[in-house]
Amino acid sequence: MSSTPYDSSRYRELMKHLDLGTVKRRETIPIHVGDMVIGGNNPVVIQEMTSTPTTDTEKTAEQIRELAAAGCRLIRVAVPNEEAAAALCTLKRETGVCLVADIHFDYRLALLSIENGIDKLRLNPGNIGSERKVREVVAAAREREVPIRVGVNSGSLQRELLEKYGGVTTEGLVESALGEVLLLEQAGFESIVISIKAPDIDLTVRANRLLAEKVSYPLHIGITESGYADAGIIRSVVGLGTLLLGGIGDTVRVSLTSRDRTENLAVCRKILQELSIPFV
Repeated sequence: MSSTPYDSSRYRELMKHLDLGTVKRRETIPIHVGDMVIGGNNPVVIQEMTSTPTTDTEKTAEQIRELAAAGCRLIRVAVPNEEAAAALCTLKRETGVCLVADIHFDYRLALLSIENGIDKLRLNPGNIGSERKVREVVAAAREREVPIRVGVNSGSLQRELLEKYGGVTTEGLVESALGEVLLLEQAGFESIVISIKAPDIDLTVRANRLLAEKVSYPLHIGITESGYADAGIIRSVVGLGTLLLGGIGDTVRVSLTSRDRTENLAVCRKILQELSIPFV
């Protein structure tokens, strides 16, 4: 097995039968993130995330700089506690890169992340409690012009939707995503990006296609836990390539099982290059 998972010959072999002249990107609402604009007629934005503890600002800043040097302009960091939220200020100051705070359950971490200069939130309002808490986050995000990405993963679909649809289904995933969007819209917030991901390629593709029929918000696409080396590359090319060929995807992340996150960027860039889709 080759040690260079982004060898261009692999992509050409996978894509040589595709009619690349048919690619027409879906029109979406433009969303400002730091000094970038996601959606609209703007290039696809490649996203990556750090693997270091966010509280270790030295190692995390080093990894952010490595990813930025490899061409990534939007990087997600985990914010599991107040110390991680406080570290965002240092990370922003030392790297100057657009950062996304990944928040689960605690709305106070979202507020702290906004205070510390985050450019975007990854947060599901249905997980942070009462309507009051959602409105507090929305008010702070609106004031600082911080967009929110809501995300649904097949592995964490709500029990009521699993029961309603008899398991993880396209319809259940889309209903879950639209429910999160509705909570933000009811709070008067529309600077929204949406993602639906699953390890199953067909499920991911069908869910994103259905979602794209129902909303005009930008979509972030990815295949969850795509796998190691060649297997992960092929799954990413097939899944993400199918969506991108259909004009779906405003931000994108490849998730290979690799210690070197720059490999994800190399694969993602090559997919977009082979499809002749502009990206940053």
